[in-house]
Amino acid sequence: MSLLQELQDRSGNQCELCASTKNLSIYEVPPISTGGVDGSILACEHCIEQINNPETVDSNHWRCLNDSMWSEFSAVKVVAWRMLHRLKKDGWSQDLLDMMYLEPEELSFAQATGDHLDESEKIIHRDSNGTILQAGDNVVLIKDLKVKGSSMVCKQGTAVRRISLDPENAEYIEGKVDGQNIVIVTKYVKKL
Repeated sequence: MSLLQELQDRSGNQCELCASTKNLSIYEVPPISTGGVDGSILACEHCIEQINNPETVDSNHWRCLNDSMWSEFSAVKVVAWRMLHRLKKDGWSQDLLDMMYLEPEELSFAQATGDHLDESEKIIHRDSNGTILQAGDNVVLIKDLKVKGSSMVCKQGTAVRRISLDPENAEYIEGKVDGQNIVIVTKYVKKL
C-alpha cells in the first residue's frame, strides 16, 4: 500500500486539519520528517499553502484546529500545535493551546522548527557569508578543520550534507564527515 493510500485510509480521504475533501496531497512535517505515515499528514492545498507561507495565514480558516488538535496521530497534533502558536495573538488560539497536551517527544518534534518563538527569541544560524542556514541544508568547509578529540582533519572544500542545527547555540551545526558525526562552527562553512 502506498503512503498516499495509507494516509487516505487513516483520514477518511479528507484533510487531517480542516476536513476538506478537495485538492489533497501529502505534507511531510518538517524540519526533517521521519517520512512515512508517522511523519506525514494528508492536507488540502489551502492548508499547505498557509503552513508554508506564514504571511498568508487566514486566522478564521484555522478555527478547524479545535477538532484536529485532538487527533490520535502525532504528526497532525504537531502541525496543529505549530499553527496555534503562529496564531496565539488571537485569544481563541491561546485558549486551545492551554487545553492541548503533547507527549514529551511530540513536544520536542513540534518545537524543532522554532515556530513557537517570537522573532527576538529565535536562534538564527548563519554561514560565513551571513546566509541563513536551515536544518537539512548542504554546506562546504571553507578552511581545514582539526576535529577535537581525534586525529581527523576535515579538508577545505569538503561538502557536509543534510546538516542539523544546534537548538541552543547559533554558532554550532552538526553533520557527517567521512561517516563521523561532528560539530562544526558556522563561521567555517558556506551554504551550497
